[in-house]
Amino acid sequence: MRRIAVVPGSFDPITLGHLDVIARATKLFDEVHVVVVHNPDKHALLPIAQRVTLIEEAIEEAALGENVVVASWSMGLLVDYCSDVGATVLIKGIRTQTDITYETPMAMVNRNLAGIETVFLMPEPGHSYVSSSLVRQVASLGGDVRPYVPHVVANYLQGP
Repeated sequence: MRRIAVVPGSFDPITLGHLDVIARATKLFDEVHVVVVHNPDKHALLPIAQRVTLIEEAIEEAALGENVVVASWSMGLLVDYCSDVGATVLIKGIRTQTDITYETPMAMVNRNLAGIETVFLMPEPGHSYVSSSLVRQVASLGGDVRPYVPHVVANYLQGP
């Protein structure tokens, strides 16, 4: 039986911390789905299709292997996507206590709704303070985002 996990997020844009969590997940599971989900509480910078493209290019650039699938989902509950692809685990990147406080109730509901377990992975310490919203802010003010995002994202946001 293949072990399939889903790494969901808004990925607006994908950061090196996200990429680190995805890389760790590929070592633990046979197949990893990186799923761009729409978060109505956030004002997106990038359209979902562009985020998917940037994630695909970042994963290729990082040579993470062929066991990664990139998709988007906006047609209901994330656990429905998990059921559709046979995933039994959600992978969530955790940077701070605030992330744990936010993610824990969702993890419990996902387990109650569909038996989907949630695994929390921490990125490398050097990426633990970086968020997509911080990257968006730095980019909007003309700052260099290259230390925080994959090259393809930096080139997209700032030009080559």
